[in-house]
Amino acid sequence: MRRRVALTVLATVGAARAQSPPLPIGTARMEPDGTIVLDLVARQGGTVGHGRLTYPPSHPDHAMILRHLGGLRPGEVKPVPPFP
Repeated sequence: MRRRVALTVLATVGAARAQSPPLPIGTARMEPDGTIVLDLVARQGGTVGHGRLTYPPSHPDHAMILRHLGGLRPGEVKPVPPFP
């Protein structure tokens, strides 16, 4: 019985490791004044779209974007994970 449980746990852990994290949808950088700049890319079939969104510190969504990125410092560039 212990062997079966151990094999089940190992199979579950292996499956979790096999799943790769979602691909980033673009990059984010923070300007010296705290503005967050998102350079996003959308792909569907053979079509590719690019967009740039800026969130100055006064923007109502600035804090939400910062949380989504896991923090960001002036001058730093990070990949942008997909939004839920």
